[in-house]
Amino acid sequence: MELDRTDMDKVVNRLKRAQGQLAAVVRMIDEGRDCEDVVTQLSAVSRALDRAGFAIIASGMRQCLTEPTADGEDPMLDVEKLEKLFLSLA
Repeated sequence: MELDRTDMDKVVNRLKRAQGQLAAVVRMIDEGRDCEDVVTQLSAVSRALDRAGFAIIASGMRQCLTEPTADGEDPMLDVEKLEKLFLSLA
């Protein structure tokens, strides 16, 4: 299954933002910043990554439920795979 490019552009932007936040966490640790500040920023990175993962899975589920498979495979098999991926983020 190929993911929708429009949806993935948003995901890539979110991941780039998370990459910047993660770089800030590393910088904060190197600078000896307060633990609370580091954990707060790290929490923001974690949420951004989770949201990106959920967006990828949601896009895939939308495609599975609306588009027929090219190889004639039962579309429910793809949904089961996506459910497993979804649960792996929980």
